[in-house]
Amino acid sequence: MAEIPLERLRNIGFIAHIDAGKTTTTECVLFYTGISHKIGSVDEGTAIMDWMEQEKERGITITAAATSCYWVPTYLKLEKETREVREKNEYQINIIDTPGHIDFTAEVQRSLRVLDGAVVIFDGTAGVEPQSETVWHQADRFKVPRLCFINKMDKLGADFFASLRSIEERLTKNILPLQLPIGKEKEFKGVVDLLTNKAFYFEGNYGEHVIEKEVPEEMKEEVKKWRKIVLEKIVEKDEKLLEDYLAEKEISLSLIKKVLRKATIEFKLVPVLCGSSLKKKGIQLLLDAICDYLPSPLDLPPVEGINPKTHQNEKRFPKKDEPFCALVFKSMIDPFVGELTYFRVYSGELPRGVYVLNSSNFKKERIGRLLRVHADERIEIEKISAGGIAATVGLKETTTGDTLCDLDHPIVLERIEFPEPVIFMRIEAKTRADEEKLTKALKHFTQEDPTFKMKYDSETGQTLIGGMGELHLEIIIDRLKREFGLEVNVGKPQVAYKETITQVAQAEGKYIRQSGGRGQYGHVVIEVAPNERGKGFEFIDKIKGGIIPKEFIPAVETGVKEALQKGVLAGYPLTDIKVTLFDGSFHVVDSSDFAFQIAGSIALVEAAKKAKPILLEPIMRIEVRTPEEFLGDVVGDLGARRAKIQRTYPVAMLTAIEAFVPLAEMFGYATTLRSLTQGRGTFTMEFDHYEPVPQNITQKIIEGKSG
Repeated sequence: MAEIPLERLRNIGFIAHIDAGKTTTTECVLFYTGISHKIGSVDEGTAIMDWMEQEKERGITITAAATSCYWVPTYLKLEKETREVREKNEYQINIIDTPGHIDFTAEVQRSLRVLDGAVVIFDGTAGVEPQSETVWHQADRFKVPRLCFINKMDKLGADFFASLRSIEERLTKNILPLQLPIGKEKEFKGVVDLLTNKAFYFEGNYGEHVIEKEVPEEMKEEVKKWRKIVLEKIVEKDEKLLEDYLAEKEISLSLIKKVLRKATIEFKLVPVLCGSSLKKKGIQLLLDAICDYLPSPLDLPPVEGINPKTHQNEKRFPKKDEPFCALVFKSMIDPFVGELTYFRVYSGELPRGVYVLNSSNFKKERIGRLLRVHADERIEIEKISAGGIAATVGLKETTTGDTLCDLDHPIVLERIEFPEPVIFMRIEAKTRADEEKLTKALKHFTQEDPTFKMKYDSETGQTLIGGMGELHLEIIIDRLKREFGLEVNVGKPQVAYKETITQVAQAEGKYIRQSGGRGQYGHVVIEVAPNERGKGFEFIDKIKGGIIPKEFIPAVETGVKEALQKGVLAGYPLTDIKVTLFDGSFHVVDSSDFAFQIAGSIALVEAAKKAKPILLEPIMRIEVRTPEEFLGDVVGDLGARRAKIQRTYPVAMLTAIEAFVPLAEMFGYATTLRSLTQGRGTFTMEFDHYEPVPQNITQKIIEGKSG
């Protein structure tokens, strides 16, 4: 395969709410680009990108699968399609298919961090859904230009204009519809392209033949109206183009596309297309739009990082002759090749067989094999260049978020931050013989998934696993059984409460031991104060005049951090706390790191007890959809669960309720909702923030912990 020039490379992801049709869209893309010979089905469990057993059974995507494909835009109409002619016009599209379920948010987040552009897919019957908003805001945070694709236009209740309005009202005012659907619901036949003013139909068993025709007579007035709106929005973004447009001069399609491309990359416009992945309509034009409007690595600013030696900011440009630099965005265990590490190359070139530096921990790693990954297939490659996405096998010291770079030109790129687990569960192997095997398997999962945690409770001697929701932990337990042959016992899910303080307080910590020979002496005085919610822990050193030698300060901080893990109310970790070390004393002979560490722990516990500690609980954002006749019962039940209703609104012949509700009240909710709505209600839930627990409930939690 000849190397594609960088300007014709696209690193994109499909992101959306669960069930909007991301995987089905990807399956169509793989078929039309010649990667697969038939279109897989999510419903039948034959989707290429959903290759895990659990994905096939549940019909949802769990891991972000990566693949590469090649596309020549349909409008080029190559007359003699030889390999040579194709290569001159071909685009390489690296696709990462991400999950839509909020429990797998880490997969979406780490994918967005390394993508240049994204296609946000919406269900044409539902418009913007809760997870659509979450991924949209994540894409904003990572500054990812995007296109919208309103899918399922063939479905009962599908409404292109209602979906368009919901995007405009809830996500961005900058939407630009480039197409209109021909026909509604089961009469959906194709699309009208507003830029070319042509109708496109998709014929053949798999919609593989794109047929261009004139706009249907009955749509001409509407198309004329929308075409005017769209052209005016585009020409506004370029002074010269606006002048020509106002002077009624002929403007070429290529110039319009050029201006639209620039506006898309600069977040000034978001093109919107439509179609039906299930009915194989509109996907080829979506591929064209990816090539036309989403950025190549050259269109984006150079990646920035910090030189760990000089601590200065440095930039890396997407060129082969720059020093090599890449970001690791995913690790996973492959049953055939071992641990696979996925990375995105931002600059330089990486041949296999060389050593690189992991600048996040200053360890050297050898790149033995380089692989281009297609779902669960691996193709060996000799090298990977700037802009590319690849995987390697057998890295010992590298995890998600680490930077790999040239040995002589170190740089550390910004790490990917992941949310902490909100739910924990006790787990143990059914037989003593499997205990070691279980620990090893759980460690594998913590490497693969940064939002999955395991910890050992020294008081009870139990192992706890934590994640982003019940489904997240369910999948882990299922994988233990299938992939590792492990049968396990699990406890009830537990909420990951936290503790914090509400007042300023001071305390001292002394650790003095004298027992023959050298003693131990550590003495500190600290002040604790509430930190802004969500800011976490902050340590401030205000020691003056060497009353505690500088070399002991890190030990004090370590001791404080250790004490934070236990809390003072019910043993939950303390968070959102500012600790200032301002006084103390030392002994020339007896002082040690160990003594100051213990002193720091003692001081933190004493100060936190005085500072009016409270419990915090995870609050989830929930959206429930129910037929109108069950609305009263559903709202009443949510009220009993301490929910704060934000709003209700109609959506796709149902009523949606948006609310904030404590996670502790939501266990088993799926069963309750089914019985309240005769099986017709659905809900989605995601972590939003922490809030203080009401006093009466705090008491019960403390008693439950101590009892």
